[in-house]
Amino acid sequence: MNCQATDKKAIASLFDRWNASLATLDPDKVVANYSDDAVLLPTVSNKPRLNHRQIRDYFVEFLKQKPQGKINQRVIKIGCNTASDVGLYTFTLRDKKGKTTVVKARYSYIYDYQNGQWLIEHHHSSALPE
Repeated sequence: MNCQATDKKAIASLFDRWNASLATLDPDKVVANYSDDAVLLPTVSNKPRLNHRQIRDYFVEFLKQKPQGKINQRVIKIGCNTASDVGLYTFTLRDKKGKTTVVKARYSYIYDYQNGQWLIEHHHSSALPE
């Protein structure tokens, strides 16, 4: 197996790509960041999402809140064709009336290099308990 060369800056940019796809408010653009067999354990749903259809269904609803994330603290580790980015982030959400809510959460992304691109294989996000 050949290992795809990468570095922490490139892996960090994958969150930026995902966050930019949220800004489009298009669930299909968000889902394009995930591998076909990705697992999403989302922030505002108790239901694990185990395929593109289920992940898309989650983002159809989540995108109505116009979410935008900001990384507060992270640790990136890189292996052969896999990488992890775990830490803390803050999400700003807006309701239909424009009211803003800030949610502080912990996250983990596991990326796999597949078919010439880095894709999310596993994504966990949960609000901080405090």
